[in-house]
Amino acid sequence: MKKLNFKVLKTDIVHKGRVFDLKIDEIVYDSGNKGYRETAIHPGGAVVLPVKDDGNIIFVNQFRFPHNQFILELPAGKLDNNEDPFLCAKRELTEETGYSSENITKLGAIFTTPGFSNEILHIYLAKELKEGAHNREEGEFGMEVISLTLKEAEEKIKSGKIVDAKTICGILYYKLSLDN
Repeated sequence: MKKLNFKVLKTDIVHKGRVFDLKIDEIVYDSGNKGYRETAIHPGGAVVLPVKDDGNIIFVNQFRFPHNQFILELPAGKLDNNEDPFLCAKRELTEETGYSSENITKLGAIFTTPGFSNEILHIYLAKELKEGAHNREEGEFGMEVISLTLKEAEEKIKSGKIVDAKTICGILYYKLSLDN
């Protein structure tokens, strides 16, 4: 294992938010130079790739405030305190799409932005979907459920119509799982 070339001198939580906290670490390198590292502390989340019996994948078209636009993506949500990512995936599937499943398996996990956040997203595959009613939160009321083939999803990635990183990673994990 590589040896770190710095020590942490001081850590401050400078912002406590609803979605993430902001931590600033003052560090000193072995050379004696000082530096600062800002980290968004996030509880993580779960992403679910729902596949219908016909092979189509369920997406949601959701308004994303930071980009001021609707973004086509896989259903996902933030973990509650100490929540099992599997339970979060199951909850978000129903909450956002109305579908439920008892056949949910983990595909993998990703570090979303390791340069400044400790967020980890756990990606799950849901099969044998059962249709039902969604249970959206207030900010999700305008969300639209969209069904695409894998090929259509890949074309939307290539054309820049799917730009959401967790969705692109979820599609890749799914494709790799089909090769096994």
